[in-house]
Amino acid sequence: MKPREIGEASHVLPPEELHVLQHSLGLSKYGKAERWYRNHFCTSPGSDDFDRCTKLVAAGFMQTRGAGGEIVGGMHTFTVTMEGIKAVEAQSPAEPKVSRSKQRYRAFLRSDGTRTFGEWLKDLKHAKEVGYSY
Repeated sequence: MKPREIGEASHVLPPEELHVLQHSLGLSKYGKAERWYRNHFCTSPGSDDFDRCTKLVAAGFMQTRGAGGEIVGGMHTFTVTMEGIKAVEAQSPAEPKVSRSKQRYRAFLRSDGTRTFGEWLKDLKHAKEVGYSY
């Protein structure tokens, strides 16, 4: 894994810290998501994650919002900075190659679910014949 240049120094994130950043942003272990829907991480002092978040704050990858209210049970809330987002982009591993057949089956799983896989494949074949793609 190549480090991302941050200022004058390089900072390679340990896997646990990279995971905290990815989770804070709602991303997979490959730094991907269907849509980006959050930017926060709640944890309490004394937990391993709190220590990781504190290290990420010191490195400039997160910022703290302090102890929260009742909605987060008094836990501390942290958010990912732009530098943290860049680090996730640079240090998340590449997604493994997925065969065409697996891609097709995953598309079926995302479909409306009213047809069997065989019926869906027939519809897909017909759609390609008439120039429509899923």
